[in-house]
Amino acid sequence: MTRLVRGADGRMWTVRSQIEWRNPAADADFEHDVSGGHGPGVLMLAIVVALGVILIAWTPESVIVPAWLVVALLLLFLFFPARWALRRPWVVAAESKKTDELPPERWVGRIRGIMTVRNEVSTVARKIEMYSLPDLDGPLTPVD
Repeated sequence: MTRLVRGADGRMWTVRSQIEWRNPAADADFEHDVSGGHGPGVLMLAIVVALGVILIAWTPESVIVPAWLVVALLLLFLFFPARWALRRPWVVAAESKKTDELPPERWVGRIRGIMTVRNEVSTVARKIEMYSLPDLDGPLTPVD
């Protein structure tokens, strides 16, 4: 998402948001930044699929499986991947160009969740229109 916003002082600001597919390693989370890779997750998924195939293959033909049970299991398996995709972190940046009187500015922040990002981008754009700067108490911080 990209928006052009005119600040109260006449400067043009570009407010951008971009999804991050990988979590950046943070100094505060040093004990969690070491990962075993994708191997354990792939192995667990293979085990679940194998057990599901065995369960379906050994089910007698006289057993009638209701459609709502199939839908409920499908929703259960799709819940966590959908939640993962919707709760990805986004980088939001507000940038202004250099003018005769004012230097260029860049404010950057990290926000989690697509709906939160949409609301925060609207709030940042509104604050820039009103005060010529993003909110100091918001998630964006100035970057040199």
